[in-house]
Amino acid sequence: MTAPATGAAYTWNGAGTAGDVGPMVVGGRPASENYPFMVYVSGCTGTLIKANWAVTAKHCSTPSSVRVGSVNRTSGGTVVRVTRAVNHPSIDVKLLQLASSVSYAPAPIPTTSGAVGTATRIIGWGQTCPRPGCGSAPAVANELDTSIVADSRCSGINGPYEICTNNTNGTSGACYGDSGGPQVRRINGVWNLIGATSRAGNNNSTCATGPSIYSDLTAIRSWINTQVGGLPA
Repeated sequence: MTAPATGAAYTWNGAGTAGDVGPMVVGGRPASENYPFMVYVSGCTGTLIKANWAVTAKHCSTPSSVRVGSVNRTSGGTVVRVTRAVNHPSIDVKLLQLASSVSYAPAPIPTTSGAVGTATRIIGWGQTCPRPGCGSAPAVANELDTSIVADSRCSGINGPYEICTNNTNGTSGACYGDSGGPQVRRINGVWNLIGATSRAGNNNSTCATGPSIYSDLTAIRSWINTQVGGLPA
């Protein structure tokens, strides 16, 4: 199946216009741990999936370099050049090949994202106020504990390849700048990567007024594995 066109949807990158801006986490809190897999992708967020590969959203522009391994987008970690971008043919996913390997632990991608009700966490450098352009991206990534909800709650979702993610308490969720950022769940005490932030699930430019749509990375795991020459075991 192919994903619906997202051109008119409210995507969560940091482009700065109402029709195409990346979200930030609204209603969350500053990162409670230094996630080694975090990748700052100029105006968007990404996740390290292999020593020399990261994943973000296709609708984010391809940067010349990224910062890996720090929850602070302005300091720490390692800044590394991006040599190549590979877009998924149908859903909002882009792989970034890095010029050199980094020593930070990548986030493993499991074989399934989880059933409705599965507890997850989203992390990103999106704005923390809900309206387009209402504030700048925080220096430290924010996180929010949320959960997977029924696909029927997200309009225009491509069910087999996307995840409908709850807007916690009806007021918290992804926002502009969070695009491409990780949705993770704990498996045996380890954060596993299941999704990448894509867009609003209710076609509303105000963040967190409805669930958000995340690309389901577990559904395209075999494609990712092929592109990167084998994911870590």
